[in-house]
Amino acid sequence: MVHYDPFGKDVILGDPYAVYARLRDESPVHFLEKWDSWVLSRFQDIWDACMDTEAFITSQGTTPGQLLTRVQPVTPTLNTIDPPEHTRLRAEMRKFFMPRRLAEFEPVFERYVDEAIDEWAEQGACDAVTDFAQPLATRVGCKVAGFPEEDGPFLRGVVDRFMGRDPEIEGLTPDGLAALQEMFDYFAELSARRRREPSRHDPIAILHDFESGGCKLTDAEVGSHLFLLLVGGTDTFPKVFASLLLRLFQQPETREQVAATPELGLAAFNETVRIDMPTQFLGRTLARDLEFQGRRMRAGQPVLFLYASGNRDDREFDRPDRFDIHRNPPRTLSFGHGVHACIGLHVARLEARIALRKLLERFRHYEIATDRLERHATEFVQGYSSMPIRWTA
Repeated sequence: MVHYDPFGKDVILGDPYAVYARLRDESPVHFLEKWDSWVLSRFQDIWDACMDTEAFITSQGTTPGQLLTRVQPVTPTLNTIDPPEHTRLRAEMRKFFMPRRLAEFEPVFERYVDEAIDEWAEQGACDAVTDFAQPLATRVGCKVAGFPEEDGPFLRGVVDRFMGRDPEIEGLTPDGLAALQEMFDYFAELSARRRREPSRHDPIAILHDFESGGCKLTDAEVGSHLFLLLVGGTDTFPKVFASLLLRLFQQPETREQVAATPELGLAAFNETVRIDMPTQFLGRTLARDLEFQGRRMRAGQPVLFLYASGNRDDREFDRPDRFDIHRNPPRTLSFGHGVHACIGLHVARLEARIALRKLLERFRHYEIATDRLERHATEFVQGYSSMPIRWTA
């Protein structure tokens, strides 16, 4: 029987995809006795469960810190409220993350990319994560969500601490929890300050107007929602973009295609998110007893949706471990699925399309020091934390 432990070294430091493949083949609905929880690893099972918001609920949390170790408090976010309240809030919030609204930001995003490149263009080398993708994602995230841009470096720092791990601790560390509280405090204060300047129309104003249970949200509750926007907007994009650059470096002919036809940049980004998805899983809690694929599940048990496994399921994708920008699959789990699909997917796609086009316009050829790559590997999120790169004009 296959052994899977989300906190195991074979998953965090080894090759998680080999473990995921065995799960799909040998134990697609897998029970974790230590955590009294279940793991879904096949694409179709995850896809279907995402659509069942009555049996699989989010109000008990979605992250490993909430569902497994239970050291992270469950606070109100779009990820931790269920329909119909979720439906009402998402309908208002999504207006700020749709292509029509983002079109007005496109010139601003292009300026951000140009300024990020200019920081290191003369020396012709940088770290693709820390010198380019992270600062860019932070500026973009602050702009879209309505956060003060000057606070970007501080916000990026607390996110790094929140996502940091200690090999001796399963999941969130004490410093990570302290960083989480710092983010909550910062955003509660920002919410209070913004109530005194209500003329701005952005996600913060929507949260101020939203009513839950007949009452307006407190500043602490607004801050919790803003915390999710911060992490979602600044943490995963740098990891995906670094993986995209590496994939194109490993396939020079594909890089030439994308450089010659910039419209292919979006397809390359989408394929990278599929094959190198940073978020390994999110979870739900069973609202009732359920039989799923022949397994008896009990109300109250967590169920993990192993997205990174589903995106490499050969029942859904032909040669799923192959990077193919012409794949164009009709569906993926790259941004989740169903009512809780990532609200920022259009932001990420626009950001990636602009960044890749401008980089390849100025530096079509580049080399990555593959012997110096560093990974951010956790039970929850994986990807590159450092990627030395040298550019040739």
